[in-house]
Amino acid sequence: MRKINEIFYSLQGEGHHTGYPSVFIRFSGCNLACPFCDTRHNVGIYMTDDDIIRAVKLYKADWIVLTGGEPSLWIDEDFVCTLKRATGKRVAIETNGTRELPPSIDWVCVSPKTGIDGGSGDATVRVSHADEVKVVDVGQDLEPYFSLSCIKKDTLMYLQPCYVSDLVKNEANRLRTVRRVLDDPRWTLSVQLHRFLGIP
Repeated sequence: MRKINEIFYSLQGEGHHTGYPSVFIRFSGCNLACPFCDTRHNVGIYMTDDDIIRAVKLYKADWIVLTGGEPSLWIDEDFVCTLKRATGKRVAIETNGTRELPPSIDWVCVSPKTGIDGGSGDATVRVSHADEVKVVDVGQDLEPYFSLSCIKKDTLMYLQPCYVSDLVKNEANRLRTVRRVLDDPRWTLSVQLHRFLGIP
């Protein structure tokens, strides 16, 4: 049994696969507590793998995105392989990178929480590979992210403004992130497209 917050169908709103139709499996719970977290991820129900597969197969998307919370708390190699075999879909994960991952995942997005004030938990990145790194910009020093253990020559680097509900602060966050990307072209801007479109 795996604790699931929600399973839903939408467009990927962040990072390299922005705009891709995707089935999102949001797992409950996280091993970190970040001050800007916008997900009520502790709420959820326990589902069998068969229940999860049936829910995922309702949708046409080629991609499944494992997210959370922190999905690595709930998955293993057998689950990933079963999910891929039963649905014919590719599997991506959005993770804080603090735990090693099953090798059969097709796309790894690490969103590291190192260097962020106000959080709790051991945010040390331990994964050995990332296809993309997506950093939430809260004004922290960005240079250390280029030395993470998961960074390889072809790892894509995304910087994303931190969303806050206050409209004035949110605009300031966006403008700061745009300036930082323009100042350092090693980054690519990621925006939460789903917020602009008003979709999940």
